[in-house]
Amino acid sequence: MTVHRAPLTNHHADDSPCPPEHKHTVTGKPLHPDCPGRDHSRAVCTCGDWQFQCAVKGQVIEHRRRHLATHQAPAPAPGPLVRDVLPFSMR
Repeated sequence: MTVHRAPLTNHHADDSPCPPEHKHTVTGKPLHPDCPGRDHSRAVCTCGDWQFQCAVKGQVIEHRRRHLATHQAPAPAPGPLVRDVLPFSMR
């Protein structure tokens, strides 16, 4: 099974990427002197069928988490129980 990723990236108003070393307040105001501020965040999945962009970073994180959960493999079916496999006699 392929492991899909959906990296989250921050962008300026002109859609240029905001480097990870540019820190922001929770509202997106820049704490770095050369940064114009975070305008929006974006996540794009490696499956090629999904992307999400929003000004609210928390919403992007939530939608990203929900999408990646759709790629998880179903849990394997449990094997037979030992009591059903081994012969047992009380005599």
